[in-house]
Amino acid sequence: MKCKYIWLLLLLVAGSVYARSGNDSLLNQLNRAIEKAPVFDAEKIRQIDILRKALYPNAHLSLQEQYTLCQQLYEQYKVFKYDSAFAYAQQLQALARQMNDPARINYAGIKLGFVLLSSGMFKETGDYLATIDVAALPDTIKAEYYTLKGRYYYDLSDYSSDQYFAPAYTKQGNNYMDSALILFKPHSFNYDYNYGLMYQKKGNMDSARYFYTLTVAHKDLTMHQVAIATSSLGNIYIRTGKKDSAISLMAIAAIADITSSTKETTAMFILAGLLFKDQDVKHASRYIEYAVADASFYGARLRKVQVSAILPIIESEKINTVEGQKKLLFVYAAIVTLLLLVLVWLAVIILRQYKKLQTAQKVITDAHALQQEINDKLMEANTIKEEYIGYCFQVNSAYLDKIKKFKKLADQKLTDNRYAEVKYLVNNIDLKKEREELFRNFDRIFLKIFPNFVSVFNSFFREEDQIKLKDNELLNTDLRIFALIRIGISDNVKIAQILEYSINTIYTYKTKIKNKAIIPKEEFEERLMDIKAM
Repeated sequence: MKCKYIWLLLLLVAGSVYARSGNDSLLNQLNRAIEKAPVFDAEKIRQIDILRKALYPNAHLSLQEQYTLCQQLYEQYKVFKYDSAFAYAQQLQALARQMNDPARINYAGIKLGFVLLSSGMFKETGDYLATIDVAALPDTIKAEYYTLKGRYYYDLSDYSSDQYFAPAYTKQGNNYMDSALILFKPHSFNYDYNYGLMYQKKGNMDSARYFYTLTVAHKDLTMHQVAIATSSLGNIYIRTGKKDSAISLMAIAAIADITSSTKETTAMFILAGLLFKDQDVKHASRYIEYAVADASFYGARLRKVQVSAILPIIESEKINTVEGQKKLLFVYAAIVTLLLLVLVWLAVIILRQYKKLQTAQKVITDAHALQQEINDKLMEANTIKEEYIGYCFQVNSAYLDKIKKFKKLADQKLTDNRYAEVKYLVNNIDLKKEREELFRNFDRIFLKIFPNFVSVFNSFFREEDQIKLKDNELLNTDLRIFALIRIGISDNVKIAQILEYSINTIYTYKTKIKNKAIIPKEEFEERLMDIKAM
């Protein structure tokens, strides 16, 4: 798996300026990576299974083909599982002996030395490396041998960690690393990384940081190379007191280790220690447990010892933290209980006040509703009065104009002794037409105030009993009776006088219409009065 632009991410986190939110974000990413670790490991195992099926039980494979597949399986296992990597390194050596190929025999010996050193088996590593015929190795393999030999002495120095043996081991490691660097291509990944490692062991942190930074900036790094480069640069920041930048880089290295299913790793272990010192016990505990699981899975003895040394310290602090939290929780519980009792007492008082308030609110609400109903009726009555007052003035004005014209014309004809023409004028007055005009004006004004009257009124009846109006007819007699009732004229005598019908006729009309209604008779006029004015 390649990571072409990892250096862009590192530029954000590896500087001297530190932002807590940046590390929090990286730790969140690391937590998500831990959750997905089984997925990455399953993919690793799938790739291994493909190679294993290609190797076994294909007896027809040549020694060269078997050697190539064993080499690929070794590469898959070398940082994933020690015993399998060791087994395939041994098989490589056995195949090389069958092929009678000294170069491959020495190459397999280097691979055995690498996996033994990764497991912390120093004596066995030294024994295997002593069997290597360095002169017979090509330059590329020779560079790998010198690098491994340098790392072997560096690890011995770290393991002894004393004033007598450690400096001598470090010096020998530097000598082998010098030999390796001559053989690497300048500013290749191995060149920059091993220069950084050598300067780190020499105590020159500025030069080490320079070369590790070059290593991190390489493009097309594998995720395993990202982990190596970032954890190495993180170690420099630890040594120079830049804890926050070190945490960022170790988090990135741990993510890369998980993504590449690398179990032989130090990044998670170192990160746990940094976070523990930073009093982040929660994350430290989770990461040290994960580091222990990785070390156990890989089978690295030395790594298990290193990880197990700090695990009890972190777990002890975790227990102390939990105990402190329990005591604090007890205090909080006592305070909460007291507050709860006070709250219950206040709740009882509030409930009583609330019930009183509800009663008062109901009285106010009912009064408000009644007041609103009265206001609505008053507004409706005002609307009706305004419309009909205007209507009456208009009708009366028209009639006064007609009477004025009639009087003037009659006076003129009487003055001229034209009595026959006066009689003609009187007889020519069409009272029926005048009354029809009066009703039309009433209908027009009424429907202006109650535009939905006809449709709402008809909703009181079945469809076959609903009142059907003729063309150009606004209201008919049936509707006009109830229109008068709607505007407040409910006396049958007054309705009969207005419509020029007998009282019995009006009563008959009303009874007939109410009998057809689908609503109870006692509610009919109440529903009628509910028809709203605009």
